[in-house]
Amino acid sequence: MAPNTVDVNGVLFESDAATPDMALPITPVQQADSSPRKFVWRNIIAFTYLHIAALYGGYLFLFSAKWQTDIFAYVLYVMSGLGITAGAHRLWAHKSYKAKWPLRLILVIFNTLAFQDSAIDWARDHRMHHKYSETDADPHNATRGFFFSHIGWLLVRKHPELKRKGKGLDLSDLYADPILRFQKKYYLLLMPIACFILPTVIPVYYWGETWLNAYFVAAMFRYAFILNVTWLVNSAAHKWGDKPYDKNIQPSENISVSVFALGEGFHNYHHTFPWDYKTAELGNNRLNFTTNFINFFAKIGWAYDLKTVSDEIIQNRVKRTGDGTHHLWGWGDKDHSAEEIKAAIRINPKDEKDD
Repeated sequence: MAPNTVDVNGVLFESDAATPDMALPITPVQQADSSPRKFVWRNIIAFTYLHIAALYGGYLFLFSAKWQTDIFAYVLYVMSGLGITAGAHRLWAHKSYKAKWPLRLILVIFNTLAFQDSAIDWARDHRMHHKYSETDADPHNATRGFFFSHIGWLLVRKHPELKRKGKGLDLSDLYADPILRFQKKYYLLLMPIACFILPTVIPVYYWGETWLNAYFVAAMFRYAFILNVTWLVNSAAHKWGDKPYDKNIQPSENISVSVFALGEGFHNYHHTFPWDYKTAELGNNRLNFTTNFINFFAKIGWAYDLKTVSDEIIQNRVKRTGDGTHHLWGWGDKDHSAEEIKAAIRINPKDEKDD
């Protein structure tokens, strides 16, 4: 059954769709009222310090830290990124696939390392973002501008409309997971250890890094970097890029964001079909590290029930609501040039008559 379309402004799960091409029966709106914003000075001070420390950490990353520390910081960036993309986002917020407990445990550790709130809280905010996208009930409403959707939403009190509509959000599936309940219960203990203490201690004791370099590079610079990469999905990918799937919404296809956000920048597709575990058509696996990560664990049986969208539904949606920038469906498309077909590499080809 379709949701109450008077309130919702976006599809969250496949069951929310009301049309054959998986859309709401209404055209989404963008709105933001002029309510005064109440600053959260604790967050303003904390994020100011973090970014100053990160700038210093970036300098040390380039000119002072040992190569082992730089590689360690990069590995932590990928791990924490996957804790958001494969964990909090695609698994828990959208239920786009299922995972056995060993993979869920890995992802919750990665998610704690990322320090972007517990997975339950992150998924709650993200479900609100999709269900009430670009309205006052959207935590980082992009209609309020780039700065607000990037970091400003964390520097002010939540909009009353967000609190009001958030009370009706169903989170029972998240609280049913004992791993997520454990993380949320002990988050204020686990997070500092995973995000700051261990990333600082490990370089010092295992390859003789200085405490200064270890703290500012592996902890502060790495943490601020993954934070801003995540925020770019909310800001840049809601402002710049094509809209081949739905021209009526702000989310766009932003390749630059995808490169840094491990495949999360194909945002027009994602907001059109948010239950697709790939968050992109045809995978776009070269720029979608998270999809490759999930596919690997699917091969060994730890990830399963991967949800995606049929070519027919995608094609129908592009024709109806796309902005005309969609290029090719794939092999055999009527716009596929003879030169591209001739130059294509075909692995293990055979004639159709052999079928």
